[in-house]
Amino acid sequence: MSTEKKLENRLVSLDFFRGLVMFLLIAEFAHLFDVLMKSGNEQVTAVMDFMFHHVKWEGLHFWDLVQPFFMFIVGVSIPLSYANRKKKGDSESQIRNHALRRAFLLLLFGWGLYCIGPEKIIFQFDNVLAQLSFTYLISFLLLKQSSTVQIAAGFVCILISDLLYRFFPVVGFDQAFVAGENFGAWFNIFISGYEYGGHWAAFNALPTAAHTLWGVVAGKWLMENSTSTEKLKRILMAGIIALALGYGTTFFTPVIKRISTTSFVLLS
Repeated sequence: MSTEKKLENRLVSLDFFRGLVMFLLIAEFAHLFDVLMKSGNEQVTAVMDFMFHHVKWEGLHFWDLVQPFFMFIVGVSIPLSYANRKKKGDSESQIRNHALRRAFLLLLFGWGLYCIGPEKIIFQFDNVLAQLSFTYLISFLLLKQSSTVQIAAGFVCILISDLLYRFFPVVGFDQAFVAGENFGAWFNIFISGYEYGGHWAAFNALPTAAHTLWGVVAGKWLMENSTSTEKLKRILMAGIIALALGYGTTFFTPVIKRISTTSFVLLS
């Protein structure tokens, strides 16, 4: 099989998973899951509630995994896209400018969505587009680093966030895992002037950068000249290690998506 054919196959599989995530997001936007919950069947309602609604604070539902998955597959696509652009003859400056422009547009659109409802300019940055602008940019800037560096960078992002939550000294925001009383809430107020509904943290962009960085690593592994079985084993082993670490950290760090705790990032 030619290199072009193998690359095409990878992109098709990536597009499938990306399309699946987009379908789920559009279904939520269209309130499809809420309609199914009104079926009158208690079992269906319970399953739909567990599958397609976020945990109110601590815990993990299927729906809590959609954004991390999307950020991960964006990371997978970065080295593939870079290789395609180089193949087409794009210069390093052209590729860099394209990445910077994309990051800016993601931030602009993510921020703009919050201004539509209230019909005024507000500064809120906790949705997937705004957060992805940061994680995408960090991952692109580290694209040429080794996989070891990229994996380590992901852990550094998680560690910085974890330490800030645990040791933030401001009174009233020094309870690491209490809703509205932690570093994430303080950061929301600092950049926006108010705490966000649902206690989602804009600062999540830093720890969840690990998802995109590790996606880049997976993308590079997929591009290596090895068999599909070897690639699958490598990715599965990495996933098992992440799950083991994630479950291990639950003994001292609760799983909270809304502030992207260490345990949540590793498990997702």
